[in-house]
Amino acid sequence: MELAADKQAEDIVLLDLAKVSVLADYFIIATANSERQIKAITDYAQAESEKDDRKALHVEGDTNSGWVLLDYGDVVVHVMSPTQRAYYRLEELWRQAPMVLKIQ
Repeated sequence: MELAADKQAEDIVLLDLAKVSVLADYFIIATANSERQIKAITDYAQAESEKDDRKALHVEGDTNSGWVLLDYGDVVVHVMSPTQRAYYRLEELWRQAPMVLKIQ
């Protein structure tokens, strides 16, 4: 979450999915206001994670789509444009998952 905040992501949310899904233990959802910011956040998250010997198992989407997903197995990071975030409303979709932390 700090990695997204370091790159000026907005409305960062950490959801605890452990008891409601087998997909992952946690979802991190963050909003980026431009394609360039999406790239900066995801590149930085990947670089910093690799320093701790954690490489994304799967990366989906691209900056042009307005949504990039980084799958680390137990943690899935969603970096989304405001439009995509409003359209998909992941927090609402996963409303059964407790919100652990929210950074405006």
